[in-house]
Amino acid sequence: MEQTTSCVLFLAFVLLVFPSYGIADSLTYGTYNVLNYGAKPDGNSDSTQAMVAAWTLACGSTKAATIYVPPGRFLLRNVVFRGQCKNNAIVFRIDGTLVAPSDYKVLGTGNWLLFEHVNGVSVYGGILDGQGTGLWACKRSGKGCPSGATSLGFSNSKNIVIRGLTSLNSQLYHIVINGCKNVKVDGVGVSASGNSPNTDGIHVQSSSDVTVLNSRIGTGDDCVSVGPGTNNLWIENVACGPGHGISIGSLGKYAEEAGVQNVTVKTVTFTGTQNGVRIKSWGRPSSGFARNILFQHAIMIDVENPVIIDQHYCPDEKNCPGQVSGVKISDVTYRDIHGTSATEVAVKFDCSPRYPCTDIKLEDVKLTYRNQPAEASCSNADGTTSGFIQPSNCL
Repeated sequence: MEQTTSCVLFLAFVLLVFPSYGIADSLTYGTYNVLNYGAKPDGNSDSTQAMVAAWTLACGSTKAATIYVPPGRFLLRNVVFRGQCKNNAIVFRIDGTLVAPSDYKVLGTGNWLLFEHVNGVSVYGGILDGQGTGLWACKRSGKGCPSGATSLGFSNSKNIVIRGLTSLNSQLYHIVINGCKNVKVDGVGVSASGNSPNTDGIHVQSSSDVTVLNSRIGTGDDCVSVGPGTNNLWIENVACGPGHGISIGSLGKYAEEAGVQNVTVKTVTFTGTQNGVRIKSWGRPSSGFARNILFQHAIMIDVENPVIIDQHYCPDEKNCPGQVSGVKISDVTYRDIHGTSATEVAVKFDCSPRYPCTDIKLEDVKLTYRNQPAEASCSNADGTTSGFIQPSNCL
């Protein structure tokens, strides 16, 4: 009797202290293993319907639910995980790899995996293999290729966690957070070739209260890009490279556009990237703005444009030459920015002549080019400096 009591007490202790070991899931919550619905871990059999079946059951459950993807490679076509669900606690626990079709035409444009109108969804672990190399080659050849599919999208959702996920070789953006609230991205790895077009690592737009932590991103476009309508964004402990840096924008593509505010980017490292910390807007009229931005504790290693504001962004030279940006940029702080520039001009503020950048603050900035102090270039920018500043102040 005493031994039985001890076993019961021990089991209760394990359930209380180690719920992530899966014991609590199997005893307390519904767990839906995709193998039970016809998924095959061989990388060739289409497991789309099995994934949809598992989602349908988890979403329809009134209790917390776990969808489990075991080790192996699971081929999936486009999947939309749509709410509203009957519970607000669905966990995707992925120990395997989700594989996109090798023929990029199968996914078309839009999203490969999309969560829409969900609340309380968490994605833990796993690998997403977008198999985007074929589409990249097509785009580089200029043959009129489709834009491609984002690997993982969250749209109009809230209370989302993405932790420990790895995204490889996305056709287009790797992870997009659009119209969401309270999202935490932690310990994510993103990898794509440095010459892969439009493969942004994490893109955030029209969303609030988003955090991106402890992640390593190497890709062919922005490591993190911030679109209109974003506020209360926190990015910390991110390693970027290859890629185009961490970019707010492009903003001002449309005449009527929401602004970006309350963004913190801290403890970040850029290695061999095109840009470091960047704000960019189109050269055309707009109601947009960017304000209350902090870039802090950044290390630049051989970065082409370590610190840059570019308000004449126009990659295709259409619909903007001769115009000026209407985006108002203000209250931007650069604090403790160190390292090496791959070009002479390490700090460049190219702001709008109609709406100059205001309240720009440089605090303890030291950037060199070929072991010499780098240069700075300012146009239509006003602000202050404090502490050690190199290159010399041009505000």
